[in-house]
Amino acid sequence: MSNISPTNTPEGFNLFGAAKSFKQTFGTPVILSIAVVLGLAFYDISAVPGRLIFTGTSLLEILPFILLSVGVAAYLKASGADQLVARAFEGNPVRAIAVASIFGALSPFCSCGVIPLVAGLLAAGVPLAPVLAFCIASPIMDPEMFILTAASLGLDFAMIKTAAAIGMGLMAGYSTLLISKTGLLANGLKEIATPSCGSGIPTEANVQWSMWKDADRKSQFWSEARRSSWFLGRWLAFAFLLEGLMIAYVPAENVAELLGNDNAFALPLAALIGIPAYMNGYAAIPLVRGLMDLGMGAPTALTFMLAGSVTCIPAAIGIWSLVKPKVFALYLGYAIAGSLIAGLIFQTVT
Repeated sequence: MSNISPTNTPEGFNLFGAAKSFKQTFGTPVILSIAVVLGLAFYDISAVPGRLIFTGTSLLEILPFILLSVGVAAYLKASGADQLVARAFEGNPVRAIAVASIFGALSPFCSCGVIPLVAGLLAAGVPLAPVLAFCIASPIMDPEMFILTAASLGLDFAMIKTAAAIGMGLMAGYSTLLISKTGLLANGLKEIATPSCGSGIPTEANVQWSMWKDADRKSQFWSEARRSSWFLGRWLAFAFLLEGLMIAYVPAENVAELLGNDNAFALPLAALIGIPAYMNGYAAIPLVRGLMDLGMGAPTALTFMLAGSVTCIPAAIGIWSLVKPKVFALYLGYAIAGSLIAGLIFQTVT
């Protein structure tokens, strides 16, 4: 009797296995890009070459900044400078919150990479207030994000976004500190296992600024550079593809009407839309640039990016896995309130 199943052809080809292997190799952004191109081809095949050329040209224009951001991130990892972030949680809570907010906005941790550190800090007994300040500030900005934001949206916008990240971290940390004193956040953490490797808050950062003198650190530098390049390249390609579609098919007057400066509800709408619609902080940069070209105001763009950064899927899922619903609801509240306040301040001063 032949051994043939729906997923196995006579030649032994496993369709589902091949699909799973493809996803593991190329990741979600590549799959989404292929889906978008196929959908566009079905809708208007003559438009495909133009959108692909737009995507490639946009990538080439920003390539120097991608290489710079990748180099910065890889150096921070390989030198061990990223370990300095743990020092943000030392000292009394008031000081720790301030330092955690600044380190969160400036540290090289992405929304995914910050979660293991946060789990270790909570497991080690670090108070929730400075940890939450770091959790709010970290997904909004990092060295790579700053460079790419400055390249696409301008240095002023990047600096304002960095200041907003620190401000939101401070708001979250000090608010949590006050709420904690009422006892409302007691037992707000889920059971967190201590890391098996024994890592938590490092007692002493092992930083070697001249990391190129160490073979292992040089190897780590190139490994991190390759990982970051692959990550950024895929997401930015997908983002530029979507930007091209928006420019081609989204009526500018509709964007200007809904999210333009003339709409009094533009900022709340941007915060509410940003929470479910946000995919990835890097992918959002060219998308927001496209929306601004179509009429979105800069304060509205800032609100959208701030709310979406804090609640993007990797960050939100990571926080949900560590805290109970009441703390997670507080986390979402900080994202909405902080992004709205930052947008209103930006709108007032411009």
